Amino acid sequence: MTQSLFPVILAGGSGTRLWPLSRKNHPKQFLRLQSELSLLQQTMHRVTSLSHEQTLIISNDAHYFLCQEQLQRFATNIAYLLEPCARNTAPAIAAAAHYIAAVAGEEATMLILPSDHWFADD
Repeated sequence: MTQSLFPVILAGGSGTRLWPLSRKNHPKQFLRLQSELSLLQQTMHRVTSLSHEQTLIISNDAHYFLCQEQLQRFATNIAYLLEPCARNTAPAIAAAAHYIAAVAGEEATMLILPSDHWFADD
């Protein structure tokens, strides 16, 4: 039996740590720093090299359309879990685990990826 891999990109940041570049309506993960791609897009680019069926994006509902706009260039199967309000990382990961267990079974593997980190060398 093969395990399914589910990359989970955490994209629910609030935009408070890199002010004034990031703001509530345009947090850090949507910024283009050090690249033509935003941090979110760079994260998705890294995910495309993995063998997986679906990528799960966790974001707050206010940034849903911004996520879609930035990720439309990637031809991959994307599902979204939207947070009605910020609850931090642990509840977002728990929601992802619940979703993945329901979709793929409890033997599936999650790969948790913050969307606001920059890597000089993938």
